Amino acid sequence: MIGWGAPARAILPICVLALGPLATVIRFTRAATLETLGADYVRTARAKGLKSRQVIGRHVLKNALLPVLTLSGPLAAHLLTGSFFVETIFNVPGMAAAFVYAAADRDYPLIMAGAVLSGGLIILLNLAVDLAYGLLDPRIRLARNG
Repeated sequence: MIGWGAPARAILPICVLALGPLATVIRFTRAATLETLGADYVRTARAKGLKSRQVIGRHVLKNALLPVLTLSGPLAAHLLTGSFFVETIFNVPGMAAAFVYAAADRDYPLIMAGAVLSGGLIILLNLAVDLAYGLLDPRIRLARNG
C-alpha cells in the first residue's frame, strides 16, 4: 500500500469505487436470471425431477452469467481508468489524477501514455472476457484444425 499510508485508508475509496459497478452487476444478474428461469431447458430440468439447487447451479446461473460477463470487461476498465474524482476527494496518489494534470499542463508524452495504457487495458480486459465466454458456453470455443 505504497503512498496510501495505513491500509485502513483504502476502505472508503474502495467502497466508493465498487458500489456503482456492484449495483449494475446485481441488476444485470437479476434480469438475466429471471429471463433464464423462463427458458424451456429449465422447465425440462425441473420436469426431470432435478432439485432446485441443481437447476439453478447447472442451468440457470451458467447461462445468466453471459450478459454479466459481457458487462464486466468495460466495468473493470472503467474502474481502473476512471478514478480521478475518488483520487481527488480521498487524496490518494494515483495515475488518473496524473493524467488529468498532464492534460492541463500540456504534457503530451504523458497524455499519450495514458491513452495507450487505457486502450491497452480495455483490449486486455475484453480479451479476458472473450476467453471466459469459451469457458462458460461450450458453443463458443476456439476453432481447432483437424
